[in-house]
Amino acid sequence: MQKRVVFRSRLLPYLLVLPQIAITIAFFFWPSYQALESSFFIEDAFGFSREWVWLDNYYELFSDPGYLKSFRTTLLFGFSVAFLAMAISLILAVAANRVIKAATGYRTLLIWPYAVAPALAGVIWYFLMNPSLGIVAYWLKGIGIEWNHYVNGDQALLLVVVAAAWKQVSYNFLFFLAGLQSIPKSLIEAAAIDRAGPVRRFWSITFPLLTPTTFFLLVVNLVYAFFDTFALIHATTEGGPADATSILVFRVYNTGFIGQDYGSSAAQSVILMGMVILMTFIQFRYVERKVQY
Repeated sequence: MQKRVVFRSRLLPYLLVLPQIAITIAFFFWPSYQALESSFFIEDAFGFSREWVWLDNYYELFSDPGYLKSFRTTLLFGFSVAFLAMAISLILAVAANRVIKAATGYRTLLIWPYAVAPALAGVIWYFLMNPSLGIVAYWLKGIGIEWNHYVNGDQALLLVVVAAAWKQVSYNFLFFLAGLQSIPKSLIEAAAIDRAGPVRRFWSITFPLLTPTTFFLLVVNLVYAFFDTFALIHATTEGGPADATSILVFRVYNTGFIGQDYGSSAAQSVILMGMVILMTFIQFRYVERKVQY
C-alpha cells in the first residue's frame, strides 16, 4: 500500500513548488504572452512606435510561399530527426545491453556526444561533410556520390537531419538502456525456452514493454527538433541553400533579428508554439493509447 504524505501546514506544499512555478512564469508564460501580444502589432525596428494590425501578420505568413515551404520543411525535418535518432539509439541500447566485458566503457563512449553543444555539433558535421575538406564527403565521392550541400538543397537537409539526430542519440540511448535493463529477464528466458528467436522476442516482448519509454522519447525528440536545433542549423547551412533548411525556429530568428520585422517574427513563434502544443496533445490523446504501462 502506498503511503500518503501529510503536511502539517497547508501553506508548505505551495511554498515547495513556488520556485518551480516562478521559473515557469518568468521563462515560459511571460515570454509567451509577450510574443502573442507582439504578433498583433507592426513595430518600429528601433522600438519607438508600434501599430495595431490585428491578424494581418498571420494572414501575410500563410500567403507567403517561403513560409509555407519552411512549414513543410520543419515537419519533414522534425519527424526525420526523431525517427533516425530513436532508431539508432534503440539499436545501440540493445547492443550495449548485451555487452558483458567493458560494458561501462562502451556505454560511456556512447553517452559522450550528448555533452557537445549544438553549435559545436554543427561545426563538427560542417567539416566532416565539407565538399572540399570533409573526410565523409571524400568517402562519398569515392563511391560515386558527388556531395555538395552548398548547392544541393536535399543534401543540405540530409546534413542537418544527420547532425541533429547524432546530437540526440546519446540522450535517447540512456533512456532506452534503462528501459531494457528494467525488463525482467525471466520473460526473455521463458520466450527463449518456447523457441522464440531473438527477433521474435524483441518485437513480441521487449519492444512492447519499451512503449512508455518510446512514447516519452517521441515527444522529447519532436520538441527538440522544432525548438533546439537553431544553433546547429546556423552553424552548418544558415538555412540555405535557397531556404532548403530554413525551419520555423530559424526563420523566426531570421525575420526578427536580421529582417527587423518583430511582429511577423512574434507571429511565427506563436504558430510554432501552437504547433508543438497541438502535436503533443495528439500524441497524448491518441498515440498513448497504444502504450502498455
